[in-house]
Amino acid sequence: MSQGFVADFGYAHTEVSTWVEGSPKSSFWQGVKTPMEQRVPIGTFRCISCGFLESYARPEFERQ
Repeated sequence: MSQGFVADFGYAHTEVSTWVEGSPKSSFWQGVKTPMEQRVPIGTFRCISCGFLESYARPEFERQ
């Protein structure tokens, strides 16, 4: 396992949730630094019977 955090992006728009490796580091302009090379998109799967959600951060979830 590797430590990281889920970054919440967007102002008046929607983006895919992203997991960022490492500890959050403050940024004057953006709130938290999120280098592109440390971002991994999050894919979430939902059980249609019970609604249970399961999320994974894997590079193959990147938008194409």
